[in-house]
Amino acid sequence: MKMQAIPFGTTDWSHIEKTEHGGIGGVAQWRTRQFNDIRVRMVEYSPGYLADHWCSKGHILLVLEGELETELSDGRRFTLKAGMSYQVADGAEPHRSFTRTGARLFIVD
Repeated sequence: MKMQAIPFGTTDWSHIEKTEHGGIGGVAQWRTRQFNDIRVRMVEYSPGYLADHWCSKGHILLVLEGELETELSDGRRFTLKAGMSYQVADGAEPHRSFTRTGARLFIVD
């Protein structure tokens, strides 16, 4: 990821419109900003959210609130609590998210 041609700015996430994305269970609400090729999101997963696909896109993800379970397609599972993050490259291990209790995330991809 190369960050270029992005002037200094601030974001008040409460003013960014939410979009809703259903999962196998629950819903994800995204607030999204796009800076050239870089997408930055504040994401809220409802309790019981399970992604409806295996994702191969690279992310840097930080859990702000709640607890997130990330499953890799090879069966490995990771539990992230508030203050924890993960990073994965484009085309690396396919992964999907699940949360029993709900979670709020900050994601750059």
